Amino acid sequence: MSIQNFSEKELEVIRKLKEKNTIYVELDNEELKFVVQNLGIIGISLNLKKTTTQAEALWLACEAEEYRRSNEQSNQQIVNPWVVQADEKGVDYEKLIRDFGSERISNDLLLRIEKLTNSRCHTFLRRGYFFSHRSFIELLDAFEKNEPFYLYTGRGPSSESLHFGHLVPFIFTKYLQDAFNVPLVIQMTDDEKFLWKDITLADARQYTRENARDIIALGFDVNKTFIFSDTDYFGHMYPNIVQIQKSVNFSQARNIFGFTTASNIGKISFPAVQAAPSFSSSFPHIFGSNSNIRCLIPCAIDQDPYFRMTRDVAPRLGYHKPALIHSKFFPALQGHQTKMSASSSNSAIFLTDSPAEIKKKIDKYAFSGGRTSVEEHRRLGANTDIDIAYQYLTFFMEDDERLEQIKQDYSSGKMLTSEIKKILTSVLTDFVIRHQTIRAAVTEEMVDAFLTPRRLFF
Repeated sequence: MSIQNFSEKELEVIRKLKEKNTIYVELDNEELKFVVQNLGIIGISLNLKKTTTQAEALWLACEAEEYRRSNEQSNQQIVNPWVVQADEKGVDYEKLIRDFGSERISNDLLLRIEKLTNSRCHTFLRRGYFFSHRSFIELLDAFEKNEPFYLYTGRGPSSESLHFGHLVPFIFTKYLQDAFNVPLVIQMTDDEKFLWKDITLADARQYTRENARDIIALGFDVNKTFIFSDTDYFGHMYPNIVQIQKSVNFSQARNIFGFTTASNIGKISFPAVQAAPSFSSSFPHIFGSNSNIRCLIPCAIDQDPYFRMTRDVAPRLGYHKPALIHSKFFPALQGHQTKMSASSSNSAIFLTDSPAEIKKKIDKYAFSGGRTSVEEHRRLGANTDIDIAYQYLTFFMEDDERLEQIKQDYSSGKMLTSEIKKILTSVLTDFVIRHQTIRAAVTEEMVDAFLTPRRLFF
């Protein structure tokens, strides 16, 4: 269905809608219903009701078609805070750098980090999984002059358990906190998940505590780390939130986030809530009267739209622009076309999975770069660029030499798919068992301590 398929009469109704001249009618066009009801697959949300106007439905269908066409022109790649979609080759990260206007992390920058921290860079940096940044060089310049900074990252609590994809930013953030000896704030966006997901607010708040236990189990220092839920801490950030809201009009928000007339007002106002922790004045109990400390945000690159907006607003409010360091996505078991998702249990390995479940998921669902027969595989070898077992090992196998040997053996055909999947199963099972043991020792009192506003020591 394209815009050209609408009649002149229908287009006139659309124009009248834009002028706020609407007449409520029931939808009677089955094709139009289908288009509108399926807007969610391209990242546009609409709760269709019988009172939805024919004109509004047509307008939204036009917007959907424009959105779809623009992404067809960019090789079907969609990357935003709600949708990550690519072709069989996976996400084109070089294109994202060009489109988003960020900078690639260079080898010289890695050497500088090692010099400043007196330690080797994390494997996520050395292997290129954190690959892009905004203003990180300026932040390091300030750090060299003894100017402080703090870390800010977050989690949207939509399920009781984290999966391995959720761990990547937290593992890396802990490395940054330890290497630079800086405070950290972790935002739990229970409000966001309530607004976007089909869950109750009570569910979102409970998931916050359960997810916090997983985060704490990674070894964060309670004396340097503050975890907060938006629904509990919102009042402390509200002066910054309203200043951000006043600085961004609806047209800008719609262009950045794809909001439509059907988006609830909570969604439209939420970006300011995610932006506010970028400013140290949102945490007076931590930073006192020092209201303009620099901020570094480690995050997956799909979160960048929030902080492009934040960086645009910051100078107008008298604050430093937050610096960002972007990660690639941890792919779904089924392949690189999308990221691992908590909403699809078979695409993800969760920290609550048993050893048997981990083995079953890897054996059954992990996309293979191997060949269709043993004979062909021995002759041609595997394509490690698309093989999920190998790609997961690049995240969680720390031994560079062993990883390189596995790559050589597998790509030459010496190692079979079943053998590399067995290695991955062992690595991830060991990690999960270790994590579950530590998590079991995290008490409710420990969670309360991390979630209590207080002074941090750094």
